[in-house]
Amino acid sequence: MGLLPSWVESANAPDCDFPLNNLALGVFDAGNGPRCGVAIGDRIADATGLEGAGLLDLGAPLLAHPSWNALMAAGPAIWAAFRDQMTDLLRQAASKRDRVAPHLHPMAGATLQMPFTVTEFTDFYAGRHHATNVGTMFRGADNALPANWLHIPIGYNGRASSVVVSGTPIRRPWGQVKGPDESAPRFAPSARFDFELELGAIVGQSSTGPVTVAQAQDMIFGYVLLNDWSARDIQAWEYQPLGPFQSKATATTISPWIVMRTALDPFRAPPPARETPLLPHLADAGHDFHDIALSVTLTPEHGTPQTIASTNTRELYYSPAQQLAHHTTSGCPMRVGDLLGSGTISGPTPDSRGSMLELSWGGQTPVTVNGTPRAFLHDGDTITFHGAAIAPDHRIGFGACAGTVLPAHPNPYAP
Repeated sequence: MGLLPSWVESANAPDCDFPLNNLALGVFDAGNGPRCGVAIGDRIADATGLEGAGLLDLGAPLLAHPSWNALMAAGPAIWAAFRDQMTDLLRQAASKRDRVAPHLHPMAGATLQMPFTVTEFTDFYAGRHHATNVGTMFRGADNALPANWLHIPIGYNGRASSVVVSGTPIRRPWGQVKGPDESAPRFAPSARFDFELELGAIVGQSSTGPVTVAQAQDMIFGYVLLNDWSARDIQAWEYQPLGPFQSKATATTISPWIVMRTALDPFRAPPPARETPLLPHLADAGHDFHDIALSVTLTPEHGTPQTIASTNTRELYYSPAQQLAHHTTSGCPMRVGDLLGSGTISGPTPDSRGSMLELSWGGQTPVTVNGTPRAFLHDGDTITFHGAAIAPDHRIGFGACAGTVLPAHPNPYAP
């Protein structure tokens, strides 16, 4: 599908993240309190206002509360109706343009907030290059992947309470750490604080029992960029035998715009080659993988932005639908607003690794940023993710997913 022209001229630029094809969903405050909004070019269409004015008719008031959860819960037929109506209001020859125009606000002057209420958060480990790199560092190349990795999407249950929107500062965490030459752990700020470049899938429909991969695909409402901040030194001490805990509970940053699954349908990609067949209940169903280019920029305090990694969601070994289907196999209920992180998305080359742990190979080969060697993140660093599915005449973008590392608090337990 080519570019859908809009009467909002900025939406027609080939390098714009938010053309009419996208219709990304967020929550914004332009001075009148938080409202549901739709990104269009360099503007935000006040969806709450459009619904209140009768220009959007979804059969029931779904957008009065500043969250997209009510629309999610209404189901795929309403999702499609919403997109159809918004497209009709914003297309180039829209008949109601004069009535819609007063409901548009400059994106630059708005404050973006959490776009939905996160019910639960689960983080997976679905990138093969990342899993291989980390396994090689810790277990050697001959034993890099765990025995189960090629058979099931590995994950852990995280904290919905610490999911925050882009722009929220991230405080360096304290925790127990133990070096290889230390006989006992000590309580200290993390010295190996890191980012993880991920795609987040938002569950838009609930389930009460196992679902197929095809059913799971239809349950996914949309996607966000996701940074699952990680304290590698805390993780190294705590993770056996039950996996990450406090090392991943500090914060998870998401981009402020939800890109609906339908907007990415033209950018589906084939599944990866599999030397080990998946069990039938996890077998690839259609093309639920996507071609989304990703990048990571590090900006030191008082420094200039530098792109340190570029990769693509094609590198995922398990799709979000496979992750979701696996999550339900035990009978685990899924709820509207559940968030699934893909796990770090790394590519095959050194400059496509989605974490500082991999980029610096555990600190052995520091990355040079603004002329200074870096193994892990420094206080004052800002990490920014960008992502877009790119066509010849337009792109479906997510906007920025950013967070700045603040110094650790003084020891909260000091006498």
